[in-house]
Amino acid sequence: MMRREQPFVLVLAAAALMVVGGCAKRPAVSAAAAPAPTAAAPAAPPTPPAPAEVTQRAPEPAPQPAPAAAPPTVVETARPAPPPAEFKLNDNLKTIYFDFDKADIRKGDADILRANARWLNDNPGELLLIEGHCDERGTNEYNLALGERRARATMNFLVAQGVASGRVSIVSYGEERPVCTDHSEACWEKNRRAMFLTKPQ
Repeated sequence: MMRREQPFVLVLAAAALMVVGGCAKRPAVSAAAAPAPTAAAPAAPPTPPAPAEVTQRAPEPAPQPAPAAAPPTVVETARPAPPPAEFKLNDNLKTIYFDFDKADIRKGDADILRANARWLNDNPGELLLIEGHCDERGTNEYNLALGERRARATMNFLVAQGVASGRVSIVSYGEERPVCTDHSEACWEKNRRAMFLTKPQ
């Protein structure tokens, strides 16, 4: 009876050892085989651009305001220009003329201006309006500016001859008031002029 139970007991003991041995080894195997979880880790955020790229980029210029409209044709001097309609042509003051695209006083016209200055100095109660004119060549804006330069050069010459600047106003009409409308040099040279109008103070 004892011999029959002995093999059975040995089989049970061997089975128990296998179970216990298997359980003891399982954590070591799983711990060594299982690396730290990485698949479930959140992806790293994208790297922002290096500050050097931002600082190297030149800042965009601020938008510029639209250019202002063309200035009025009346040009302020020491005395603001009164309405031209108040002035009348004066036969005592002779018109002078200019070369193409110039505002310089020519030698012959300087003699005319000296005579005009003498009359103005002899008649201090008269205010003077100088009109600057151009021929038709060039843009309207350019000719308005050129007419102003011609009128101002004329005024400066008269002031140098003793005419008080406070009596003088200037206005530019550019190409808007031609005295001749032919498309020729003989006509254009008549339009490149400074004219003189007066009114009592």
